Amino acid sequence: MGGVDKGLVPLAGRLLIDYVIDRLAPQVETIIINANRNTERYRQYGVDVIGDQIGGYLGPLAGMLSGMRAAKTGLIVTAPCDSPFLPPDLVERLQAGLSESTRIAVAHDGERMQPVFSLLDVALADSLSAYLDSGERKIDRWFAQRPHSLVNFSDSPDTFLNINTPEQCREVEHKIKGRSV
Repeated sequence: MGGVDKGLVPLAGRLLIDYVIDRLAPQVETIIINANRNTERYRQYGVDVIGDQIGGYLGPLAGMLSGMRAAKTGLIVTAPCDSPFLPPDLVERLQAGLSESTRIAVAHDGERMQPVFSLLDVALADSLSAYLDSGERKIDRWFAQRPHSLVNFSDSPDTFLNINTPEQCREVEHKIKGRSV
């Protein structure tokens, strides 16, 4: 997307972040946005906005760690700002995948894991911090080191449509036409 903040990209008359907040708000107690720029703009939504607690823009895991550290709840759900079709039961389905021995639930589209759509126990923050401190960055590898469950979302593949290019933005905009998001 040419380096623009994807959450602030317009899509069918709204910003991408609007779609995500609208879908998550009824499913969670609190929304925290992890953003390393445009923080004042995101604060206009009346939610907490946090940057990565570790420097260097280390990717999604750094945001997950920051969310875990900022959370006032025992679990956090993560979702990217560029996926406007989150299902209304995302959190419920992910929560059903947790157990005493499995403290990470990850969405699976029927073909592969979708690791940025996760429900995580905040007690895993120290483990995640140590992983990042070791130089690792891959979400899949950290999940593989921890007991986790894959939650089947093959019945809602649009959940994982994300917008990475202006062309994809136009394609998703066409999909929205005639559809209630």
